[in-house]
Amino acid sequence: MSVSVSSSVPSSLTASLPSSLPADPQGLSRYLGDTEGLSVWPGSARVEAGGDVCVGGVSLTEAADRFGTPVYVLDEQEVRTRCRTYRTAFPDADVVYAAKAFLCRAMVHWVQEEGLGLDVCSAGELMLAVTAGFPPEKIVMHGNAKSPDDLRTALRLGVGRIAVDSASEIARLAALTPTDSRQQVMVRVVPGVAAGGHAKIRTGTDDQKFGLSITDGSAQHAVARILDQPHLELVGLHCHIGSQISAVKPYVAAVRRVVGLMARIQDQHGVALPQLDIGGGHAIAYRPGEESMNVGVLAGRIRAELEDGCARAGLPVPRLTLEPGRAIVGPAGIAVYRVLAVKRTGDRTFVAVDGGMSDNPRPALYGVRYAPRLIGRASCAPPRLVTVVGRHCEAGDVLADEVALPGDMRPGDLLAVPVAGAYHLSMASGYNLVGRPPVVAVSDGIARVLVRRESLDDMSRRDVGL
Repeated sequence: MSVSVSSSVPSSLTASLPSSLPADPQGLSRYLGDTEGLSVWPGSARVEAGGDVCVGGVSLTEAADRFGTPVYVLDEQEVRTRCRTYRTAFPDADVVYAAKAFLCRAMVHWVQEEGLGLDVCSAGELMLAVTAGFPPEKIVMHGNAKSPDDLRTALRLGVGRIAVDSASEIARLAALTPTDSRQQVMVRVVPGVAAGGHAKIRTGTDDQKFGLSITDGSAQHAVARILDQPHLELVGLHCHIGSQISAVKPYVAAVRRVVGLMARIQDQHGVALPQLDIGGGHAIAYRPGEESMNVGVLAGRIRAELEDGCARAGLPVPRLTLEPGRAIVGPAGIAVYRVLAVKRTGDRTFVAVDGGMSDNPRPALYGVRYAPRLIGRASCAPPRLVTVVGRHCEAGDVLADEVALPGDMRPGDLLAVPVAGAYHLSMASGYNLVGRPPVVAVSDGIARVLVRRESLDDMSRRDVGL
């Protein structure tokens, strides 16, 4: 399987498009994509007679009828295949799944069974993983502002490595570590590499909240402090330069700079660090025609740069760790909504659905663009540019702006939004007291609930005061 995605628009199809559609090739591909428009869907997706789409052998229309809408549908085999892609590309590295993208007990089991480690950012994520049976020694804990409870939980459960993100965290962690043990730690460094699909998800430069700068010496100072702590064992460096990165070059630049820091650490302290964690952030295509990271190419370039850089610096090659999250679970998920209203205001047509920013805040946060699809019925109506909006009391509650859908969209229709597996449920909120949707796994024609729908009773039980 290749994680890289490309698509083209057949000339025989573009000739029949109405003039209201965008004229640029990428705009056309957003409507048509490949011949069935499924290039960004799970590999198991199939268009059925009557306009339905099946994923994992399960009809999305039947899933919507059975489980209600909105509903997240997650293709288990797509998740597992993507895990295997990383293990194949990086056979001598530690591949750890970034749990912040999406986490539930079933996901913990899938990741463990496919031989991946786990990356968590809180005591909550850590507890869920460990209580589901995941070995804590294969877990990395992150976070720019870990609470004392986060650190105590990590130490109590025996987490494998902790990525230190600030000078104050060193003292806090050293004070909490039992005197009869040593906790393995890494220093998260800022390599000064700008990369990422949006300014709010670029984490490799000095103007954001994560990590310790190589440029101003903060990283070197943190290394020296950790080496002076008898109960902390410095095992490596960590860097994460951003998210939705489709180019390999920024990762190569980051590795080069971090290897340079490792060489200085060996010169100054006589310590050759055995591990290097380069984070994740690999891009996926949300719409046909968009670029995604080619994992095989990334692996080859990173391996070559690491080996060459260490040879030049006289360093042993450290064991590599990487942390894909979105690239594993994002393309495996589909969000299914039911249309509640269609109306024209001014020169715009709005299609309102029964979900919105409470189950997907990402368009409002980062301007993410999706390619929704009518499912459950066939339509011969010419396509029209519409804006898909949610049910919430915010003008910014937009799920897909100016996308092509059949011109006869009507209340009761079903809309499926692919590439919805990452950062949807994990970032969902209780805005307007609209319950969070369920997660339904599909595989080999069987659908089962992984996370049930949040009910009004669930939310009201938290309200204990008068």
